[in-house]
Amino acid sequence: MPYSDQSFSNLYDLVVCMTRAVDLISPQVSNHHQQVAYLAYSIADAIRLPMEQKRTLVLAALLHDIGAIALHDRLDFIEDETSTVNDHAFIGARLFSGFPILKDVAAVIRFHHVSWDGGKGRFYKGEEVPLLSHILHLSDRIAVQVNRDENIISQMRPITENIKSRRNTSFVPEAVDAFLRICDKEALWLDFIYQPMVSDVPNDLSLEAIKLTLDEVVDLTQIFSRIIDFRSPFTAMHSAGVAAAALKLAELSGLSEDECKMMSIAGNLHDIGKLAIPREILEKQDKLEPLEYDIIRSHSFYTYRLLKPISGFETITQWASYHHEKLNGRGYPFHLKANRLSLGSRIMAVADIFTAITEDRPYRRGMPKEQAVAVLGRMVENGGISPAIFSLLVEHYASVSKIRRASAEKAISQYGKILSL
Repeated sequence: MPYSDQSFSNLYDLVVCMTRAVDLISPQVSNHHQQVAYLAYSIADAIRLPMEQKRTLVLAALLHDIGAIALHDRLDFIEDETSTVNDHAFIGARLFSGFPILKDVAAVIRFHHVSWDGGKGRFYKGEEVPLLSHILHLSDRIAVQVNRDENIISQMRPITENIKSRRNTSFVPEAVDAFLRICDKEALWLDFIYQPMVSDVPNDLSLEAIKLTLDEVVDLTQIFSRIIDFRSPFTAMHSAGVAAAALKLAELSGLSEDECKMMSIAGNLHDIGKLAIPREILEKQDKLEPLEYDIIRSHSFYTYRLLKPISGFETITQWASYHHEKLNGRGYPFHLKANRLSLGSRIMAVADIFTAITEDRPYRRGMPKEQAVAVLGRMVENGGISPAIFSLLVEHYASVSKIRRASAEKAISQYGKILSL
C-alpha cells in the first residue's frame, strides 16, 4: 500500500525522538526540553490561550535549544543568558522555518531569549516578538534555576521570588502573573521533576494527532540530519551523502517508490545515535584507543533505541540501525547474520561505508574510485557486505558518486547559510 498521500507517522513522535537525542549529548540537562514544555503548557493554560497556540508553544519548547548543537555540545549557556544567547535560537529557527508545519514554531523559537525589558521586548530589531516566545523564555528561565540535587519543594519559594522580582524587566507581566497563580501547587513542581512527558498531561493538545505523510517525514528528517551533521564540520555532510547514496542504490535494486523514500529517511537518521558520542572522539584524527572505539560502537544501538518508539518506523528503524552489522555476524551492536539482514539493511551498510571512505573530511581527502572499490571488495571477500549491492555500486559507480557529491555540496552550502549569524 502506498504511503505518500496518507498518514505515515506523527509529528510528536519525531520531535520527542530529537529531544531525547539531544539529552544524550548533555546528560546533565536531561529532560530539559520536556520540562520547559511542561511549564510552558501550564503557564499558557493558566492564561487560557487557545488550543492551537498551546500546541505551537509546546512544540517550540520541545525544540527550543536544538540550534545549540552546532555551537556548543555541553549546553552550558542555558545556565546564564550571555550576549550571544540568541545565536542558537536564530539557528534553530532557520532549521525549522522551511518546514511548513513548523513555521509558527520556528518563529517562537527565534525569539525565546528576548527579554521583556519594560515592554521594549515586544519587538526585536523591528520584528514583532510573539507572546509565546516570552512564555517560552520565562519557562526556560524557571527550569534552569532548579537544582536537581536538592528537594524540589524546598526550592519553590526562592525560585518564585526570583521570578517575581524580574516581572516587567526580564519577563512579560502576563506570563509571570499566570505562573504566580499556579506556583503554590506542589504537584506542579513534583511533576516537573518526575518524568514531565507532555503527552501525559491531560489536555486538549492531541499532539499525536498531528499526522505526517511519508513525503513530510522525508522533509522533516532531512532537517534532523542537518542537526546531527552540523554538530561538527567533520561530519557536516555525512548523513546527506549516505541518504543520497542509499536512495540511488535502493532505486537500482528495484525497491518501490515508497520504500525508496523510507530509505532516504533511514539515511537521514542512521547516525542520530552519534549525538551520544563525545565530539572529541568523533573528530579524532589519530587511531582510536580501545575505550574510544568501544564508545563509538554504541552509536548504532542508540539510533535503534531512539527510532524504535516512533509510530510507523518499524522497517526504517532496522535499516537505519543495522548499518554496522555484517553478513558474517561480526558487526555491531547486535551481531546479526545474513538471514536477519534485509535488503534495505544491506543497502544502508554499503551506502554508509561508501560515503565514509569517499567523502572529503577536513583532515583528509576522500578515496578515489579504484581505492574505494578495493576496500569494499575486501569487505565482500571477508563476508561483511552484500556482494550483490557491491556489484550494483561498481556497475553504477559514476552515477552514485555524482549524486553523493551533489548532496554533500548542498549540505555544506546549507551548513554555511544556517550558521551565518
